[in-house]
Amino acid sequence: MADIQPAPEPDRVDGAPHPRETLKIFGQPQAEADFLTAFNADRLHHAWLMTGPRGVGKATMAWRIARFLLATPPIDDDGLFGAPPPATSLEIDPEHPVSRRLVARSEPGLFLLRRGGSGTGESEQKKNFEDGKFSALIRVDEVRKMSHFFSMSSADGGRRVVIVDAADEMNAQAANALLKMLEEPPARSTILMICHQPARLLPTIKSRCRTLRLSPLGHDDMLAALSQAGVDLPPEDTEALNILSEGSVGTAMRLHRLDGLDLYRQILSVLGTLPQLDRSAALSLAESCAGKGREDRLALLLTLTDRIAARLARTGVTGTPPPEIVPGEGKVLARLSPDPARGRAWAQAIQDAGDRARHAIGVNVDPALLVNDLFLHLQVAA
Repeated sequence: MADIQPAPEPDRVDGAPHPRETLKIFGQPQAEADFLTAFNADRLHHAWLMTGPRGVGKATMAWRIARFLLATPPIDDDGLFGAPPPATSLEIDPEHPVSRRLVARSEPGLFLLRRGGSGTGESEQKKNFEDGKFSALIRVDEVRKMSHFFSMSSADGGRRVVIVDAADEMNAQAANALLKMLEEPPARSTILMICHQPARLLPTIKSRCRTLRLSPLGHDDMLAALSQAGVDLPPEDTEALNILSEGSVGTAMRLHRLDGLDLYRQILSVLGTLPQLDRSAALSLAESCAGKGREDRLALLLTLTDRIAARLARTGVTGTPPPEIVPGEGKVLARLSPDPARGRAWAQAIQDAGDRARHAIGVNVDPALLVNDLFLHLQVAA
């Protein structure tokens, strides 16, 4: 029987479990310790801004904190037996009622603020959401639903938690509506805001939040995170994905799903033929990005080309290629970028070519012609 694919959600990475289903987090002990220090000292801020590179576990951390807070009732006084001992972990048993309700999306103490369905009108938006057609931004209507959530009394006088995924996806009206709630936060409420690009947030929102920064993952943590997500890879591929994804497990999952390592090898192979350029290989690669349903592959090709640009610049400036992602890469990088000036020139050339390609996407140019033009542009630069 074929595997049943989970329904699409605006905050779920394709091919990966949703963060509410991911009970463990790897590579973020400092962020967890910082939150627990504030919690144990009874200095729990009403709003937390989860920052760091995309895909390093910000959403997983938000759901982990939400699970912990909702399963840990507030203590009004020391009671007969004194205050409970300080919490040493955010870990909550997966069989705890809160854990089970969160996975089932039936926890009354939690509100998830995320992009809704595209279109206009409540019925159209609801249908589009169910069909996996999401709005580009979080609209003010979604924030108003959160206001209604806060207007209801919390169950058993406990906590209420909001997860915003992601705060930098709010439109201007939604951001202003959220700001009003941050200015007068309800009692025993905690707002956990996932943010990939803090510069896009209103300064007044950032000033009302405490920042919790997450870091890129190392090799062992990446291996554990991928294993938890059901991805079983040989160690050498895990290391290559870790370098290529810059420590982002979300990016590593996307690379794995789209055969990113193989695509990287193909791009590097074509670049390795410069300055003569193997036109048949370039055309073959270009055609592999054309056609309906291959938009993700085209976007990934441009992203990987940017990665090579950065690695060429680093090779030229330092005089030494970075650790190889694929065998033979070091020789190609060293030949194409033998000195700082050449490294900077190559990086600029690849960046310009990528910008031209992205602009062409916006005007609906044939992807095969677009990628072929990219390599011809690089041949001229060579």
